[in-house]
Amino acid sequence: MQALITLGAFLVTLGVLVSFHEFGHFLAARACGVRVLRFSIGFGKPFFTYQANNKTEWTLAPIPLGGYVKLLDGRDRTQSISLVEQSEAYDYKPLWKRSLIVAAGPFANFFLAILLFAGLYLSGVPQLPAVLQAPPENSIAAQLDLRAGDQVLGWHQLDSGVKSVPLSGEFKSIPSWNALRWRLMDALAGEYGFELEMLGPDGQRFTKVFLAEDLPRLSPNADPVAKLGILPVATPLADWKELKLGPIDAVCFAAERVYLISKLSVRVMAGIVTGKTSFKQLGGPLSIADMAGKTAQVGWQPFLAFLALMSISIGILNLLPFPMLDGGQLLYDAWELVAGKRISISRQEQLQKVGFFLLIFISLLALFNDLQRYLSP
Repeated sequence: MQALITLGAFLVTLGVLVSFHEFGHFLAARACGVRVLRFSIGFGKPFFTYQANNKTEWTLAPIPLGGYVKLLDGRDRTQSISLVEQSEAYDYKPLWKRSLIVAAGPFANFFLAILLFAGLYLSGVPQLPAVLQAPPENSIAAQLDLRAGDQVLGWHQLDSGVKSVPLSGEFKSIPSWNALRWRLMDALAGEYGFELEMLGPDGQRFTKVFLAEDLPRLSPNADPVAKLGILPVATPLADWKELKLGPIDAVCFAAERVYLISKLSVRVMAGIVTGKTSFKQLGGPLSIADMAGKTAQVGWQPFLAFLALMSISIGILNLLPFPMLDGGQLLYDAWELVAGKRISISRQEQLQKVGFFLLIFISLLALFNDLQRYLSP
């Protein structure tokens, strides 16, 4: 039964996220006057086809590992475009429209993540309070005399170059440990200092400043959070506090959360290139399926939060400047903007082959990491 739940959750995850991504391309193409020939969910020979009045063929295919939108496009050598149809062809549109169509897929994923998070905050989500446990010895938190029972109420990012304790700035509210954790990880990845507004067990308010030069650096072989020493108390679920917001606050809080997670994800990816973070952090289909199954079994709220995180990941992944990804096409568009001419189709095909092998390599590396996680004793 657990295997069926895991498989079902995995398929729902891919189906929802990929379909929304492709629907972003579809809506942008239609708004820019480009004819969409086919909208397919899944790969392979379609087992369901519907022909719409707008000449778009909607299909369901048996391999649920993605999907695609096929546009009227003169670059496709299998298509023959008449003079009458040129006004609806992708490659005859101005650069800004072509770039908008390409970027709409990834940004649809970010928009979906905002909707999912906002829905959670509207419905009310139990949250672990940001009450801290006694920090480990020799950690930065211990050196700053943080103690068990201290609660984090607010967060203030320090300007770069701050070398001493500043006057308190405007603090952003920290409603939960989860909100604090994302900000801590962003500070560590971005190497900037921060100030915390605290409430002690005795009811006294105070602040603590963590300067950038004192923070632990990201490393493939060490856990910077442990060195920082800011860790939550294990609080019973009955004592968790519900985070429930109104419509406007929910959307604003969700948008801020998506921005923060996206920024952190980009920094972690950059850290893989520079060697600050490890390739072992890459996860593949087994990790996705496992997390989808586990969150689905816990409840619909954790599963929606997982979907939001995965939607952000897909959006960022597709913006990477790799041929075959949306980011690769946007790179071609940037070249066209600067050079004043398009990259030839033959050169694009050559670059796509390189991009294909890069993606295969990354996919195999992620799968290898999965196998190590789940097969190691």
